[in-house]
Amino acid sequence: MPLLTQHIQDENDQYCLVASLDNVRNFSTILKAIHFQEHATCFATKNGIKVTVENAKCVQANAFIQAEVFQEFLVREESVIFRINLTVLLDCLSIFGSNPMSGTLTALRMCYQGYGHPLMLFLEEGGVVTVCKINTQEPQETLDFDFCTTNVISKIILQSEGLREAFSELDMTSEVLQITISPDKPYFRYLKAAHL
Repeated sequence: MPLLTQHIQDENDQYCLVASLDNVRNFSTILKAIHFQEHATCFATKNGIKVTVENAKCVQANAFIQAEVFQEFLVREESVIFRINLTVLLDCLSIFGSNPMSGTLTALRMCYQGYGHPLMLFLEEGGVVTVCKINTQEPQETLDFDFCTTNVISKIILQSEGLREAFSELDMTSEVLQITISPDKPYFRYLKAAHL
């Protein structure tokens, strides 16, 4: 077990958030998927960590990492909220490189003392420990897309690679894209036309 994931109770008492992973790669990959803006708002509860990225209050991406994913996960308050520079966070998470073929894993211990304090990252690979302190900011209010789930007729979950391929085949000269979602076959269909 890596040094950073060993439970040290005395040290944990000073933090309102502690999360440890034996392998930081999946966590980093999830965050890269929503990295279309420089800053993100982090919400931590006993259920896990939600990272939200927004653009102009009209586009929002969320990544939720369940508490069970972490080898150690502790939140001392009902919720912990802070804003962070996501670009800097991703740079720190890949400080040892991002080559999965190297055969060694990078362990992560993430600690946050609360409002006004930096997010502390302790990264360990092959016995070498690096400490990163990332300044946190006042969290900005994020949009609450309160979609009423009682009126949902269909819901589609797609692998992004397949959707990307479908969109890459579209004729970009078309003015209209019609997307049809149906409870009957075909469940999902898209048509492009110059004029509808």
